[in-house]
Amino acid sequence: MTCIIFIGFLFIYLLAVVGNVLFASLVSAMPQLHTPMYFFLWNLSIVDVTYISAIFPNLLSITLASNKKISFPGCITQLYFFIFCVDEEILILTCMAYDRYVAICSPLYYPLVMSKKMCTIMAALSLLTSTLNSLMFTFLTYSLSFCPSSEINHFFCEIRALMSLSNSDTASREMVLFIEDICLVFCTFLFIMFSYFRIISSILKIRSLKGRFKTFSSCSSHLMSVTLFYGPILFLYMKSNSEHSPDEDKLIYEDKLISLLYVAAVPMSNPFVYSLRNKEVLGAIRKIANIKWNRF
Repeated sequence: MTCIIFIGFLFIYLLAVVGNVLFASLVSAMPQLHTPMYFFLWNLSIVDVTYISAIFPNLLSITLASNKKISFPGCITQLYFFIFCVDEEILILTCMAYDRYVAICSPLYYPLVMSKKMCTIMAALSLLTSTLNSLMFTFLTYSLSFCPSSEINHFFCEIRALMSLSNSDTASREMVLFIEDICLVFCTFLFIMFSYFRIISSILKIRSLKGRFKTFSSCSSHLMSVTLFYGPILFLYMKSNSEHSPDEDKLIYEDKLISLLYVAAVPMSNPFVYSLRNKEVLGAIRKIANIKWNRF
């Protein structure tokens, strides 16, 4: 089954990278896509490429080759980019939820609130927060003591898997990690849910069924991405560390499969979710295709 698994992982990786690079290039090339929503989608595509590229090349290597080793500096580097990309994805999805909230609930104020300057500030703050947070947890993990040779019970250098291997006392770090999960993951999720509660309330005030459908379709793609990303994250990272089971190996195996959803499925599906369900993107693709055809 090794070759089949390798081909499957390679297909997912190539599809995610090519899809996100093409989507980011399309947004950059077409002036009609230079709007706040597509600005955040451009950032999301760059993060998704970095996200899956931090994990999948090494995963492809250990799937096909017999050598399943990774150096400690390589593991710490992978951990840094993993935490950075997860934090950045969370914050960008939150910014997009705010963008949809303002566009639907306060459309007259939308050009003023979501100005180019404001979007740049929001993206910069997201980048700064993700960088500082990932540096903090990378340092906290790097300062732990490990045996010269350890086996990570995961397909990448996940922070909880690394902490479980340490000879040091990790109680304080696990507490910091739990608090960070509450502040960054759970609070942003509540903000997104509150935004959609207000959005749905505004949509229900629209009298025509066609108007309701058209308004909701403008945020359905984002809602789908939030569900795909936050579902596994909330399930895995909000669990108590005190949970134990006699069938622990089975639970760890299930956690690995669930981890694949936000490591692989989300970066792979995002460009298609935001392209195939969006008339503006499809129109831009048709315009580029017509230009190429006319030149031909």
